[in-house]
Amino acid sequence: MRTWTRRLSTRLSALTWVQTSLLAGAVLTLCWMYTVPQELDERVLVDGVLLLGGPLVLGLTHGERIGWRVNRRALRNTVLLALFVLPFYLVGSTLPTIRAFYPMWETTAAPSVFVPHALKLFFLALAAETYYRGLLCVGVRSIGMKAVFISPLLYMVHHFGKPPIEFVLSGPTDVLFGAVDYKSNSILPSVVAHGAGLVLLDWLVLHEPLFDPTLLISILEHSPVPV
Repeated sequence: MRTWTRRLSTRLSALTWVQTSLLAGAVLTLCWMYTVPQELDERVLVDGVLLLGGPLVLGLTHGERIGWRVNRRALRNTVLLALFVLPFYLVGSTLPTIRAFYPMWETTAAPSVFVPHALKLFFLALAAETYYRGLLCVGVRSIGMKAVFISPLLYMVHHFGKPPIEFVLSGPTDVLFGAVDYKSNSILPSVVAHGAGLVLLDWLVLHEPLFDPTLLISILEHSPVPV
């Protein structure tokens, strides 16, 4: 037993940081998919341990910051990315499949209920971005721009069961967020765009649509993706 453990330890210690990141990423996602709960409070705990704590501990033990930094370029790109995705959330909040699915967890528009709910959503986004864009993209940016294409398929798999249009767009969204974070050397842009977007979407769905989506639906109904 000691010999086997020693051999495993030797092999792991010989891995490069990129290899370690990818291996840890695979282990973390398997653990997450096996344990992910339905309730929001439990989800906050599981995501906090696996998707946030796991990558951060790994980064700290290897001297890597995995995108947890703020710089001028990151701040600029945060604003630009947030402005770019804003229309998608505004339009998406009017679509029937989105309004039928969200909010994912029960809440109301009352500030005393919605504010704690929003904080939990933002935490989930922080955890997700630390894993997807931190560990699996910015954290391995030494391999070049191809780091952006490590997680799109995995990101889509984790969106299985959500509204079809969201599932289809999750892959391109992963690439977009990854590219912006890669150029920023920071996960701040995707954290803000993702977190604020989740909060905004729930808030919008709790109210009447911002505009009548009939015309938009009539245009999109010819696509193979239900809206």
